[in-house]
Amino acid sequence: MVSTNDLKNGMVLDLDGQLWSVVWFQHHKPGKGNTVVRTKLKHVLSGKVVDKTFNSDTKVDTAQVDRREMQYLYKDGAGWVFMDTQTYDQMTLDENVVGDAKNYLLEEQIAIVAIHEDNPLYIDLPASVELEITYTEPGLQGDRSSGGTKPATVETGLQIQVPLFLTTGEKVKVDTRTGEYLGRIGG
Repeated sequence: MVSTNDLKNGMVLDLDGQLWSVVWFQHHKPGKGNTVVRTKLKHVLSGKVVDKTFNSDTKVDTAQVDRREMQYLYKDGAGWVFMDTQTYDQMTLDENVVGDAKNYLLEEQIAIVAIHEDNPLYIDLPASVELEITYTEPGLQGDRSSGGTKPATVETGLQIQVPLFLTTGEKVKVDTRTGEYLGRIGG
């Protein structure tokens, strides 16, 4: 248990059996009355974000979440197989846990897997990853304008928008939160 006065970003709370991650919090003292703590909480499994206000110094349950560095090995049927980089134990994660991370996972990639009571909750990826374009329409001669974009498929199967001058086989940096093109690697 922890007091709402001691909340920190990233802390995981257990509210009525549901796990919520603290995204943002602020202590607020209205003109009259008691101090309150305003929070933005993200549901660990669904990703839904809600605003919740607690009275100051309210006791809330925290969940012990173990964040382990794991290496993605391969996709096996309905699961993604990861290996703990410390213990070499392997764990298969299903689609609910992997979520949108599947669009950015390459074999041998390192990710953080959050685990609560031996149940994997979610995957934390780096803010950006490097992926190779496996298909995009050829750009036209003179397509150097900064404004235009075209669809491109990267090696994970994800389709993103890239500048017109990029070609198949080039590596690009992609934001793992938005799927946005961030730049070309090398070249």
